[in-house]
Amino acid sequence: MKKKREAKSGQPATSEVHESAKEPSSDGAKKKYRKEKPWDHEGIDHWKPVSMSKEDVPSTGVLMEESSFATLFPQYREQYLKQVWPDVKSLLAEHELVGELNLIEGSMTVRTTKKTWDPYIIVKARDMIKLLARSVPLPQAKKVLDDEVYCDIMKIGGLVRSKERFVKRRQRLVGPNGSTLKAIELLTQCFVLVQGQTVSIMGSIKGIKQVRRIVEDCFHNIHPIYHIKELMIRRELEKDPELKNENWERFLPHFKNRNVQRKKLKTKKAKKKTKDVFPPQPAPRKEDLQMESGEFFLNEKERQLRQRIAKREAQQAKSAEKRRERAKEYEPPVPKAKKPKKASEESAKEIAQRLARKAQVNSSKKRPASDLLL
Repeated sequence: MKKKREAKSGQPATSEVHESAKEPSSDGAKKKYRKEKPWDHEGIDHWKPVSMSKEDVPSTGVLMEESSFATLFPQYREQYLKQVWPDVKSLLAEHELVGELNLIEGSMTVRTTKKTWDPYIIVKARDMIKLLARSVPLPQAKKVLDDEVYCDIMKIGGLVRSKERFVKRRQRLVGPNGSTLKAIELLTQCFVLVQGQTVSIMGSIKGIKQVRRIVEDCFHNIHPIYHIKELMIRRELEKDPELKNENWERFLPHFKNRNVQRKKLKTKKAKKKTKDVFPPQPAPRKEDLQMESGEFFLNEKERQLRQRIAKREAQQAKSAEKRRERAKEYEPPVPKAKKPKKASEESAKEIAQRLARKAQVNSSKKRPASDLLL
């Protein structure tokens, strides 16, 4: 019966089936189900981004479900986002996306629609609202919607513990009048914005990697100028076709870490505290002060009455002092003491009389010559 069934069906016997199944095992079991792919060859770049247009997509659409992304923004960006949000909505409408601005929660949301024809554009739109939240202006942020432009938002707040050191190294990255940041942008062909505790980067994947390395090294105490020198040398070497396939290590600078010893500031020696035998007397409590004044033993009404009397006395003393200050304005000024006048110069007649009197006194004091002989 078996032979008849095999003849009718036209299938080989079981032994023949096993033999045929064993034949492809010599080439490998995986190759059994492989088929030739004439459209795939070595000249194809599999990493090349696929460009899509609205005409390439069927009218029914390509997305089965709705996708959405939301991000929060700081309060100081609220005024700017309110102004530019109509432009953001028109940009998203070109790609059949919807954007919402919630000022109560402080959030921005983008979502796809049934008409969205590019499946990856929602990721690009998410990057755009993230950049807007990090103070990137809209004319620059909208460039991330292009196929060749990517972005990265670095968090730099946790790279350094000390807040003072963090501020200094962030300023080192920016440079005087933003010159260091501008040099990094020109050499890497990227847009870089330092805002608060984040660094926003826009550009090619290669440029973003270079900028990320520079920023991380800057916060690990490696000055950006070393990377700028290296990038300038690499830029010149790329122009030379002879050095295209050679190793560039001999041309690149190698900087050594130098431990520069700085002068230590002389700290003033603190005076040694004298150790008393008995500890210092503790400060008196409020209850102790009330007991001393006798206020502690009064009831609430008497205490309030005493407080009112003390307050009234203080007011009276202050008003009396102000009254005395106002009365001083009406007091007559104290007359200034007159300086004694200098003796007037003697006249010629008085001088002559004074000299004559002096001569008479001198003559009376002289002894005669006879007295001297005796």
